[in-house]
Amino acid sequence: MAPFPKRVSALGLFSGGLDSILAAKVLIDQGVEVTGVAFISTFFGADQATKAADEMGISLIVKDLSQSLLAIVQNPRHGYGANMNPCIDCHALMIKEAGKIMKAHGFDFIFTGEVLNERPMSQTKRSLTVVAKLSGWQDFLLRPLSAKLLPETTFEKAGLVNRENLLDMEGRSRKRQLALIKQYGLKEYASPAGGCLLTDPNFSQRLRELFFYEKNPSSKDLELLKIGRHFRVQEKKVVIGRNERENDLLKKLADRNDVLLSAEHVPGPIALACNSAGKEDIITKAATLCVRYSDAKHDTEPPEIYRMGASPQIIIPHQLCEEEIRSLMI
Repeated sequence: MAPFPKRVSALGLFSGGLDSILAAKVLIDQGVEVTGVAFISTFFGADQATKAADEMGISLIVKDLSQSLLAIVQNPRHGYGANMNPCIDCHALMIKEAGKIMKAHGFDFIFTGEVLNERPMSQTKRSLTVVAKLSGWQDFLLRPLSAKLLPETTFEKAGLVNRENLLDMEGRSRKRQLALIKQYGLKEYASPAGGCLLTDPNFSQRLRELFFYEKNPSSKDLELLKIGRHFRVQEKKVVIGRNERENDLLKKLADRNDVLLSAEHVPGPIALACNSAGKEDIITKAATLCVRYSDAKHDTEPPEIYRMGASPQIIIPHQLCEEEIRSLMI
């Protein structure tokens, strides 16, 4: 009796976006056993991937890349995209880490949902080649959606995957993807590139400014970028909450070197002055900003501001004109 053939298994970079879902579907249609890997960091999570994997009934591995990715974002070998997104180096890092998981768990190859020329920086033929070589796993990498436009892989030649049933997608048009959505009966899918804060212009501006002042930003520094209004007062960061949720987050993120301020008896924000304990001029200006974004901003007499803590301290805010406030805003 002939030996039972080993089932081919593949590990795919799985964001839960449309392209990663379709790439997985193409391989599942060939009988490949598919597992996804979703990477998380300070800049993106795996909620979208987890939801999509559950709906598809595939296993999902989640791995944190925060430290490795932060180093790349600070000094990307191949530069940034439109904002602070180092797409080429980031994709190479993900494939490199996926390769380690592939080897440890015995998968036959790695796949991604990349589409040739869909994105001008990271998905040109040259960029796809660079990413593959940087990762160190170019001999184990398949892009099912554009495979017929790319060199044939060794595992295609070996018959692990049927090249004829792979695709030849190219360009930014989504017509082919939309046709496959109908073919596979997909009801929900995420928009392309959704969820990465590094592609957001406002977040990128804050991050760029943070790198200027902090060469080794902490996880708290990075988390603060996601919330509130940001100001730079004498090289110290002041963050003003915009709603109750952000006020609560500022309280949770504050440490003993920070100063938390609040207007007494006036609806309004919490102000967090980072690393400003004992710096009275910074605290006073932070109190002024706290008033500016409270319901008392038009009052003739500004309200008293309280330094929050075991022994509340009353702070009398200064008067600042709108031009001065704008000059402090990040």
